[in-house]
Amino acid sequence: MRCLRLLPGLILLVLAGGALAGPPTVMHEGREYVELSRVAGVLKTRLEATAKSTQAQLRPGGHVITVTRNWSRILVDGVPVVLDAPVRVRRGVWLVPDTFLAQVQPRVKPAVAVQPVAATSPATATTGVLMARAAAAAAPIALEELRVRSYPSFTRIVLETSSPLTARVETSGGKEARIRLFGLTADARTEEVGDGFIEKARLERAGGDAILRVVFEESAGEIKASALVDPPRLVLDFLRPAETAPSRDRRDAVTPLRVIVLDAGHGGNDPGATGPGGLQEKDLVLDVTRRVARLVEDKLSVKVLLSRDGDHFVPLRDRTSFANKERADLFVSIHANAHHATASTGVETYFLSSEATDTTARQVAALENSVVQLEKTPGRGGRLDAVKAILWDLAQSEFQLESSRLAEVVQDSMTQALRLPNRGVKQAGFYVLGGAAMPAILIEIGFVTNPKEERRLKEPKYRDEISRAIFAGLTEYKKKYDARARELAPSARAPREP
Repeated sequence: MRCLRLLPGLILLVLAGGALAGPPTVMHEGREYVELSRVAGVLKTRLEATAKSTQAQLRPGGHVITVTRNWSRILVDGVPVVLDAPVRVRRGVWLVPDTFLAQVQPRVKPAVAVQPVAATSPATATTGVLMARAAAAAAPIALEELRVRSYPSFTRIVLETSSPLTARVETSGGKEARIRLFGLTADARTEEVGDGFIEKARLERAGGDAILRVVFEESAGEIKASALVDPPRLVLDFLRPAETAPSRDRRDAVTPLRVIVLDAGHGGNDPGATGPGGLQEKDLVLDVTRRVARLVEDKLSVKVLLSRDGDHFVPLRDRTSFANKERADLFVSIHANAHHATASTGVETYFLSSEATDTTARQVAALENSVVQLEKTPGRGGRLDAVKAILWDLAQSEFQLESSRLAEVVQDSMTQALRLPNRGVKQAGFYVLGGAAMPAILIEIGFVTNPKEERRLKEPKYRDEISRAIFAGLTEYKKKYDARARELAPSARAPREP
């Protein structure tokens, strides 16, 4: 992803670019891969790796692409990009998904260009607008989805479109920003944001174009934009002014763990899984979540916030948005499992990835993501597409390693304490985890569809055991987290010169 600062009087031209001929594919684990050495040839560089390396690098045209064995998250010039499947090494040969070039090429080739429009030169300004209109007129652009997500230091607005979009910031200052979207066909709609920084975002028709009006609570901040592909998206990040931004960077653990958001899955008109004896997942996990919360607050001196504390429905995107607004250090979503094979048993813990660990993990994610079918897309008559919703927001990718650490610790604690089969730590595309600007995991505490396990899950004593097991995992994680925090604290570093 290449980010550019957008200032008034600049036009952002998103260029499709010429496609490179792709290398031949090979089948691996049921999907198409390409050899990374062949990709290197297409990009006119060489592969820097050995069969035993943990990481491999490509350096096309001064860029640096770093891939890690068995991870779907790669780095392009230090910026995280999540592939459609994890990188593999088979018989000493590095393999990447067949979509690798499509995802990486726009980031190492000119994908975004800025055409300045001098305010003092009407002729130049007119030429720039005509260029933009010509590009827009070449292919009508439809709005597929408009999405908003709040983070501690910025608010992100994403416009997913049928083809690459041309945009210009017309005004940015005071309490409003106006961004012209050339050739975009879209009905008027308003997104009520209300995150303490942006009041609302309104999309309006303006002749053959559209105008995005962003209204701020107080004053506007800097705007950064990036273009993503597959599908085409224009990502606009509105940075909070320095005086209102959080005092510390969430990526730097320099203070002890202080706030945890516990998320009881489902609720209200969404019962979740239902066991043969009538046990509903929404009731089970709310009870367990409350028990965990009491233990954490009483014994860890950590502030605990609940995404829901009653039997009501909370949209998936609102759960992590709540955690972001509260600047939580961890997000833990608690669920119960279900399977058509009633003998299925055990516990498992997930963290977010664009590619599921296995077929079972993919099925679990699909089941949990189906909740979004209960959610009406604001301002539109259609339903929210969970797969697309996961695609747009890669903020969680920078916390993937820390999320995996948290998942491992909690999973180990639960299997040891509950003496249940260890179904392992897995990755999958859970929408509820996608927007979390902190380490985030999803725990499946047992199978309500297993009659024997359902009977145990109904017992208050067993629910206490589950809660204590989760609490023990969080305690162990906090111990390690705080140890790292002390190492990074200013007092642990070399003293400054007076």
